[in-house]
Order: sequence, then C-alpha cells, then structure tokens
Amino acid sequence: MKLYSWNVNGIRAVINKGAFQEFIAKHQPDILCLQETKAKQGQAEIDLPEYEEYWNSAERAGYSGTAIFSKQKPLSVQYGFSDEISQKYTLSADRFGDPTKEGRVISAEFDTFWVVTVYTPNSKGDLGRLELRHKYWDPAFLEHIKTLEQTKPVVFCGDLNVAHQEIDLANPKPNIGKHGFTDEEREGFDNFVAAGFVDTFRAANPDTTAAYSWWSHWANARARNVGWRIDYWLASKSIADKVKNPQIHPDVLGSDHCPVSIELDV
Repeated sequence: MKLYSWNVNGIRAVINKGAFQEFIAKHQPDILCLQETKAKQGQAEIDLPEYEEYWNSAERAGYSGTAIFSKQKPLSVQYGFSDEISQKYTLSADRFGDPTKEGRVISAEFDTFWVVTVYTPNSKGDLGRLELRHKYWDPAFLEHIKTLEQTKPVVFCGDLNVAHQEIDLANPKPNIGKHGFTDEEREGFDNFVAAGFVDTFRAANPDTTAAYSWWSHWANARARNVGWRIDYWLASKSIADKVKNPQIHPDVLGSDHCPVSIELDV
C-alpha cells in the first residue's frame, strides 16, 4: 500500500492550479492524508470516485483542517481526540482559537493498523502558542496514538510543525529557539520516539542532508532548497519493519509543502 501525506495549504488552490489532479494521476496513493485543507467537504471540486473521503474541517472558514482519502474503506474513523483526552489536557480556546475545533486530527482503522493524520498547531512567530503546543497538545496527541496502539499498530503522519534535529533544516544555528525549532517542540518529538514510534524517513536515511518538505516563500527558498523537514511518517515499532521506501517528493508543486510517502507491506 502506498501512503502519502501532504500539507496542501488550501485544497481549492492546489486543485485550481491543476497540481492535485496531476499528483493523483502520477502517484496513485492508496491512502492520502491531507493537512491544511482550508475547506469543508463539498467546497472543493474533487472527482475521485475510487476513494472514500473523510474530512475534519475547522469551524472557522478557510482555516486548518485535515482529510483522508482511501481506496479501501476503513473499519472505523475517529475525528479529533476523545472528550476524556481533551479534558485531561485542558485543550481549550486560547487567543488563536479552540484547537479541538480546528479539524486537526483524523484516525482511520484498517484490518491490521491505524492511520492517523495530524496538523499540529503552529507555535507562531511570537511563540504565542508554544505553551499550548508543549504542555497540552503534544502530550494529548501522544496519549491519543498510544491509546489506539493498544488495539493495533499505528502509522501517523502530517505536518508536525517542528524540525526534529539540526539535520532537518538548512540553517539550524540561526533558528535555534525560533518557532519550529524550539527545545520544547523538539522535546515533543523526542517523546514520540521515546514512546516507541519510528521516524521512518530518518531511520532509512540517517545521514541524508538537504531533505526538506517545506520552504518559505521568501528569498527563492525552494529553488535554493533552503528548507525544513517538518512533514513526517512515524510508525509503531511493531509495524516499522513493514514500512518500505520512505520518500520526500519535492518535485510535486502546488503548496509550500511537498508530499511525503511510505509503502506499507501488509
């Protein structure tokens, strides 16, 4: 099975550019996880009858949102966190909004594994959302995937809005402590690894540099490949050996992010 993740930064814009249709035709994902859809189902002109579609859209129009397209119908689908987890980690509105109403998580159950897609809250340029991210969101998401893992192995993907290690961004030194590369955000990723989840691309490519999935719009960054790897596929240890060929696809245009993919031998 070919599993892809892509932060499209507005599904309607990517469709209008023709980039989405071209991507589907060329790559033919079995499961496609999207982040930052910025639309509700039906607002985007998508004609993909071979796919089941599952959307978790933000209450706020034109903001955030996730979706899963799958050629195989899932056994079950969960949207967001359980009430128990949301309450335990007091996930509630801050000055940017309510993270539980921003359509940030979808979990789809298949015969032998779970697929989870996540659009992790950005900690913001002024770090105004770092506390929410560090103290509440990342621990809540980790508990969510660990809870799912009690029933089946989990592969999770998405825009985690953090470069984990210095190798994961072009200019690490000047970005230390800035949003996307703070100690707190990197610790959140460390906690995924400590809990037994494998960064599939880095496991297969431990020393590969200049492998990025997001580029700023400034200073011709994409053409110069001055980027960050902030989009990931992570896998439970019990299924990690079935993950093959983790790839980043910088040739796929249409968004400031590019897709990342794995093949799952199940």
